Amino acid sequence: EDDEDDYEDATADEIDFVAALYREDGAPVVMPLSDACANDLDELIAQLRRMPGDTGAVGVASVNGEFFVVGRCRGRQVQVLLSDSLSSNDWPLARDVVDYLGLDVPDADDDDEDSEPVGDLDILADQGVSEFDMENILDDLDEDSGELAHRVIEKIKFAPQFDRVIHL
Repeated sequence: EDDEDDYEDATADEIDFVAALYREDGAPVVMPLSDACANDLDELIAQLRRMPGDTGAVGVASVNGEFFVVGRCRGRQVQVLLSDSLSSNDWPLARDVVDYLGLDVPDADDDDEDSEPVGDLDILADQGVSEFDMENILDDLDEDSGELAHRVIEKIKFAPQFDRVIHL
């Protein structure tokens, strides 16, 4: 049984932000993306593939302060990271990432299931965010997902452009 239909898309009020980040001739560029990209991984990937970036394009989406997704497209290579695996029980984008990675959706009712990041923790290693750095950011379970995503954006040196384009 396909229970994806049980999920309501995140509304505009629930989407903290969704943006593409890329470098053109070395200069950081931030472009807001449609709300559809915060509800559908395939749509996010499709939009990122259209970006011209020198080292591919990075998409960052934060939903309802609960989780964020980082997607990266470089040519045919696609990498994804989901900050909170348990969010795949409630949100279409998080479910898409878990499905894309070929993982089982964690059982939210199982007390042994902990929220954990899934995907490529080294997704931005060449941009200055090591797997260790990413783990440290993701370990702050009390922080809003938008703030955690912003820490990642700061580390890859896109924060000034991001803050001008995306008004949090």
